[in-house]
Amino acid sequence: MIGKLLMTCVAPLALAGCLIVHEEREPVRIVDVQVERVVSKTDAPAQSAAATRADGLTIHHDVIYGHHDGMANVYDVIHPANANGSAVLYMVSGGWVSRWAEPETRTQQFKALLDAGITVIPVHHGSAPRFKVPEAHADVKRALRHVSLNAASYGVDPARIGVFGGSAGGHLSLMLGLNGDDGDPAATDPVLRGAARIKAIVAYYPPVDLRPIAGPSERFPALDFPKDQAATISPILFVDAKDPPTLIVHGDADELVALSSGQSIYNALKAAGVKTELVIIKGGDHGFSEPVHRAEAYAAMAKWFRENL
Repeated sequence: MIGKLLMTCVAPLALAGCLIVHEEREPVRIVDVQVERVVSKTDAPAQSAAATRADGLTIHHDVIYGHHDGMANVYDVIHPANANGSAVLYMVSGGWVSRWAEPETRTQQFKALLDAGITVIPVHHGSAPRFKVPEAHADVKRALRHVSLNAASYGVDPARIGVFGGSAGGHLSLMLGLNGDDGDPAATDPVLRGAARIKAIVAYYPPVDLRPIAGPSERFPALDFPKDQAATISPILFVDAKDPPTLIVHGDADELVALSSGQSIYNALKAAGVKTELVIIKGGDHGFSEPVHRAEAYAAMAKWFRENL
């Protein structure tokens, strides 16, 4: 999650909720640049032991996709017995803090996806306060490359990978989906040779422009990075006609990331001719704390992936 900051825009709005005027200029495009120095360049594709449960789910625990500062970066793979080859990467991120949990605790959360034959891959990135937003983005993009490189071993088609997250996780989901590339075939690191392409995106209440808010932040230290990097990780600047189908889900009572943030990226995608929808949860707050709002959002997310993967 991310919190309130006051800024001068059309009106004082929540963090990353500033109404954005989409500038008529070429979209900023980056590949993995300076922030990728935080990960090992020599990590070969890694596998973890897989365990199959009585309910037919096969779980790969703590697959290592990179290292930095002597620590491993990991994702899990939750593969249903009726797998159809599609997968959804789940961005485990709140305030760009990626809290680890046993993948078994997520099976109920993603039951509708798993029941539909969609493999779910929770991805953990380096967390604030040590790591900032650019580094979190570099981590999850590397994770996507690693999954694509190893997709066959998970029973996944690398051309049918979606991404989902909320708030900071929604921001990272949009960055992965709107800033794809096919990898570097000349790279010595096999992971960097993997593609970073997303087939469909779902983002709950995402911040979409970090330019007004990058800098020192006591509450959200992940934002404390040089302002000149903010454009390279602001999804609103990456929209073009080649982007994948994208669903935005936002509550109209969100006091942390204003509804105008979700509306702005939706409007930009629609103007670019991208398949997109905006679901507004009436009375929904940040996090959809009411079960009825959470269920409505989740149903929209599951339907989007069933239709677009």
